[in-house]
Amino acid sequence: MRDPFPISPIPALSKAIQPWADYFELPTLPLHIHEVVIMAAFYHFIGSVVSPALSPRLFPAQYAALSRSRKMNWDVHVVSLVQSTIINALALWVMFVDDERKNMDWQERIWGYTGAAAMIQACAAGYFLYDLIITASNLSVFGLGMLAHAISALLVYSFGFRPFVNYYSTNFILWELSSPFLNIHWFFDKLNMTGSRAQLYNGLMLIFTFFSCRLVWGTYQSVLVARDIWAGLRKVPRALATVAPEEAFTTIFPSQYTQTMQYVSQSTSIPLWLAIIYAGANLTLNSLNFYWFFKMIDAVRKRFDPKEKKEEAEGEANSVQGDAASTSAVTNSNTELKTRRRRRTLLDGEEGDEAPPI
Repeated sequence: MRDPFPISPIPALSKAIQPWADYFELPTLPLHIHEVVIMAAFYHFIGSVVSPALSPRLFPAQYAALSRSRKMNWDVHVVSLVQSTIINALALWVMFVDDERKNMDWQERIWGYTGAAAMIQACAAGYFLYDLIITASNLSVFGLGMLAHAISALLVYSFGFRPFVNYYSTNFILWELSSPFLNIHWFFDKLNMTGSRAQLYNGLMLIFTFFSCRLVWGTYQSVLVARDIWAGLRKVPRALATVAPEEAFTTIFPSQYTQTMQYVSQSTSIPLWLAIIYAGANLTLNSLNFYWFFKMIDAVRKRFDPKEKKEEAEGEANSVQGDAASTSAVTNSNTELKTRRRRRTLLDGEEGDEAPPI
């Protein structure tokens, strides 16, 4: 299937990236670099212009009360909500309409290419590029877990431009199906709707989609891609470009190989370093998913635990009294020792090990 992105490759941009693509052996990158850049710029525009402009109008009291770092966190969650909605719709559409991708064999799943799957890969890489820049430049806000996630995700999706496991780009991006619910859950907290019935229903959908899409589906796809990589490790794909000249007229290949395997050459293989790096990045992402899932269950539970909610209310009441009566510092200190405010959790969005808004 041809690349359905509405904007054609930009010749100047493709030419500029060509030496880097040649050096890193990413032959399809010049065809899709405009998509990476455009999507990264689009998400930056949403986070730096659209959200700061619309959020104070839609939620004047809540947004204005946030500190600078928390406003940035709010804007990042807006970007994540937009991105996850877009990429989910595109990935599901490609999975249903791309017949070349549907009919891929194990060789094509490793070395094959279709324009539509590569577009998903480029759009995802654009977001992860934006995510990496924002996270690295604000590490104190987002933490090392988010940075590890951004690096691993960008690395995994960049390998697709070799092309390498291009087929799996749409499969793995469906992890994003849980992200809209994660972001909505976060916004419920910021809009003073913690513990509401709406947050409960959304929290149940969040846990269900996170478990089914990231843990079940994600682990299953990781096993499948590991199986395919193992089958092709240190092997050369058997395609028209790799057979001996005397065998070219007697060897039969699937008809779609002329399109899907067009970037296969005599030097095409899976070097050991690539398999190790890909497996390591994939393992990092899966490990983070399991870690965040259990943290998420704990965070959602605390939203609806009567004891936790009571302690939070008492703590906030004591905090207000302390601000109003500055002359009774000793009394307020004793009160604080007797009451414990609710411990901050994963979905508060201010801790270093926050679940990714993706």
